[in-house]
Amino acid sequence: MKDWKKIIYIIAGFLACFYLPVENIRFTNAVFEALALVKWYAREHVLLCLVPAFFIAGAISVFVSQASVMKYFGAKANKILSYSVASVSGAILAVCSCTVLPLFSGIYKRGAGLGPAIAFLYSGPAINVLAIILTARILGWQLGLARAVGAVVFSIVIGLMMHFIFLKEERERHANGDFIAGEVKETRSLGKTILYFASMVAFLVFANWGKPLEGDHSVWSFIYQYKWWIAGFSLVSVIVMLMKWFKKDERKEWTLASWGFALQILPLLLGGVLISGFLLGRVGHEGIIPSRWVEALVGGNSLGANFFAAVVAAFMYFATLTEVPILQGLIGSGMGKGPALALLLAGPALSLPSTLVIRGVIGTKKTIIYVTLVVVMATISGMIFGFIAK
Repeated sequence: MKDWKKIIYIIAGFLACFYLPVENIRFTNAVFEALALVKWYAREHVLLCLVPAFFIAGAISVFVSQASVMKYFGAKANKILSYSVASVSGAILAVCSCTVLPLFSGIYKRGAGLGPAIAFLYSGPAINVLAIILTARILGWQLGLARAVGAVVFSIVIGLMMHFIFLKEERERHANGDFIAGEVKETRSLGKTILYFASMVAFLVFANWGKPLEGDHSVWSFIYQYKWWIAGFSLVSVIVMLMKWFKKDERKEWTLASWGFALQILPLLLGGVLISGFLLGRVGHEGIIPSRWVEALVGGNSLGANFFAAVVAAFMYFATLTEVPILQGLIGSGMGKGPALALLLAGPALSLPSTLVIRGVIGTKKTIIYVTLVVVMATISGMIFGFIAK
């Protein structure tokens, strides 16, 4: 049987190579876009976004006790506290849908309940203060306000729905899992642990602080001028704390855990970025799917337009803040306000690369339900907003 499978794979590979449409300009352009997008992603997001995120995730899995995770995000944790913390995390982290994945994987494997973990997963890239402000300034205060309110509500509602849908499985997971519910002896004080994690998060946030608009003299612009000083100070602080407060064995364990997250997540992300670039291209460039098709299908505020915008957004990769110029162009081409909101609520929180990784962490069934909930809620929200904002 295995030999037959190998023969089928070989034949399929041969036919794919034999009929490869390399003479087709759109196909070769799509291949170029895929490679260009993955090159851009490697340059802009791996070193300053993903690598710090891998180390933070590794630190969570090694230095944060399961008792602490269970206290705030576990199955028996105070629901108001756990969902409140998870739903506003994006305001602090300001990460994209891919950068939040190692952090999500870290707390979930450490014993966090599915609901709070999903709320954290959605809110991380969706509730980005700078992105919301930029949306309000460029696309209008109504869309900015709707995005802010929708993102917070989405994270809580989707987290709760995932919790209740998989309640039985979650109970079995926590009953059978090796999760410590009691108190554990900490090797460092709580203050040292908080300062250590705060310094790592500060480096992640300020190293990726977005460039403000021309003529912007707000606090965002001021921080941008000094972001490397702040990020550098944060990085030096982390190194000093590691040398002073952590033993050699702990540092080694942290490095191995971070490497484990990188091996699990990075190949899927880069593969997903390649596919996303091939299908939809980069901002301002076309992939195999013509952009005019997308523009024609998201005009007005119909159910079909909102649903299509949510589905496309759920699979296209949006780096933080890039969704705003994309929407600006689409709105100029006739996109309705409803589909615009649907894209804003589904796009930053999901992408094909992130979906592949999420499946590896929580399984196919949970991933399908999660993506479906995001798409359906984004569609409904878009229709409501489109009707109100006429």
